[in-house]
Amino acid sequence: MTTDQATDTFGQLTFAVPKGRILDEALPVMARAGVVPHDSFHDKSNRALSFETTRADMRLIRVRAFDVATFVAHGAAQIGIVGSDVVEEFDYADLYAPVDLDIQHCRLSVARLADDTEDRSGASHLRVATKYPNLTRRHFEKQGIQAECVKLNGAMELAPVLSLASQIVDLVSTGATLKQNGLVETGKIIDISARLIVNRAALKKDPRVAELVAAFRSDAEARASEAAK
Repeated sequence: MTTDQATDTFGQLTFAVPKGRILDEALPVMARAGVVPHDSFHDKSNRALSFETTRADMRLIRVRAFDVATFVAHGAAQIGIVGSDVVEEFDYADLYAPVDLDIQHCRLSVARLADDTEDRSGASHLRVATKYPNLTRRHFEKQGIQAECVKLNGAMELAPVLSLASQIVDLVSTGATLKQNGLVETGKIIDISARLIVNRAALKKDPRVAELVAAFRSDAEARASEAAK
């Protein structure tokens, strides 16, 4: 099936990418897999959310990371890139993450104030500030602790300082932000990297999606092979 035939049959492909730091590392990977946005995508003053690409049958949408997963899971976008933290948090049945892109490495961790010496080892209930309530609850449930999650989308480090929560669960890279705000990392929940995600139905029906998965997988394997030398 040619690209034109696939477009006539399945319509235009929509590739969802997240705003923020992950995109900077993702763009070279995307380019090697044949996904190249129009020049307008790089215009910082451009407020558009949808962009043309060098492929006539594909457009890019740029949205928040959590929304990337939602668009792909519900079939509004067929393919996208997002952190494995988002994949694990939502656990959508219709979402498949076939390729670890091996970029944007960090971890999801628990942290508390450095001067907080209270022993909570026997606690049955904790209040935790996070934007990952599902992952947080599952983590503490394994320890027999009920986590009351206070949902925050930013400024997580302020929650213990202002007594909103005794602990936080957030992304950690170097740990510098925690240190600057008087917090220390006390445990890791999961390691995180960027993943290629696809809608399961689109992968089965549209050959272009499978071709893109193969291209991204080939690039990831080539980089891993090169790094191993």
